[in-house]
Amino acid sequence: QVQLVESGGGLVQAGGSLRLSCAAFGRTFSNYAAGWFRQAPGKERELVAAISWSGSTTDYADSVEGRFTISRDYTKDTIYLQMNSLKHEDTAVYYCATVRTRYTDYNPTEFDLGYWGQGTQVTVSS
Repeated sequence: QVQLVESGGGLVQAGGSLRLSCAAFGRTFSNYAAGWFRQAPGKERELVAAISWSGSTTDYADSVEGRFTISRDYTKDTIYLQMNSLKHEDTAVYYCATVRTRYTDYNPTEFDLGYWGQGTQVTVSS
């Protein structure tokens, strides 16, 4: 059984930074696309950042471009989301996700059918 476990969320002041981590159990992240999503109260879930199975391609939501960085550490088999210059509107539950099929480019359907973590709360005080 594949399980994703996020950590690193918390309360931070606007302008501050946090780094989220996502570890996989039961399966490696290597050669699988992965991403970070978030959902704020009363809002739709949105893709924040994604990284390709090779790690060579990353994509970001316009709202976080230049402030957030997604990366992967193959030695620790972990996906990270470095969040800088945090804003109040970044407040949400953040979820890590990965696709089921190796060497597959990420897209909404692949993530919907993939594996998800339980989420970690990020609260940015203004």
